[in-house]
Amino acid sequence: MISRKLMLHITCFTVSATVLQALADDSASPAQTLTVGIGAQSAPRYSGSDERHWLVAPVIQARDNAVFFDSLKGLGYDLQADNGLYLEHTLGVSLGRTDRNSTWRDGSEKLKGMGNIDVALNTAIAIGWSATPWLSFEGKTTLPLTDGQGVQYQTSVTILPVQNSTDTVALQSAALFGDRRYMNTFYGVSEKQSERTDFAPYQAAGGFYGVDTSLTWSHQFTPNWGGVVSADYTWLGDHAGKSPIVEQRDGTTVNFALLYTF
Repeated sequence: MISRKLMLHITCFTVSATVLQALADDSASPAQTLTVGIGAQSAPRYSGSDERHWLVAPVIQARDNAVFFDSLKGLGYDLQADNGLYLEHTLGVSLGRTDRNSTWRDGSEKLKGMGNIDVALNTAIAIGWSATPWLSFEGKTTLPLTDGQGVQYQTSVTILPVQNSTDTVALQSAALFGDRRYMNTFYGVSEKQSERTDFAPYQAAGGFYGVDTSLTWSHQFTPNWGGVVSADYTWLGDHAGKSPIVEQRDGTTVNFALLYTF
């Protein structure tokens, strides 16, 4: 998979919008499509960092009926019911974090001595309900398969105030949760890590740790060419925000992408 954990959140959102529109139309069915493009992102170096950097990466999305590949999510399938319920299951990669500046995943020189969080294969299951063509609710669980990094959960609500032949505007707000192992992997500081760094020891509690809100605009220039712009705001609650590695509780991510669909 490409780049960092949050890279090309916008492309994920365009897929979600397409799913919602299909759910709203009984006659709609997933098409066989291939989308390629290029995306750019400006984001914090890691969750809680006060440093930023730019990243440019390719975008690939392919679908054959219920089966799809997405360069952010990974390989997966989704099932949709006439009553608006849907299920999505994916197999992907978590890129972890490094204790040095990185151009392709989370990391910063300020974390030197913390060690690396390994790249891990993961699986994610999302269950949602499209209550109306413009409103949906979703719960998602992400579990690591090759490394004991803990489990992450989120619940989200998505509103689509604008949907027409050329433009889609989407507003999503998600509550973020993690079990104790996940929280201490990404926000905790062990005794050994404290000895190697200037950070005080910190044990993070599991549970709610933040809110992520995003606004996305996708525009279709022609039947094949499209563009997406997304702005994302993340706020870290006490369980994460009180970690000594967190220099800034709130952070913004901006994404751009130019896409071509065959």
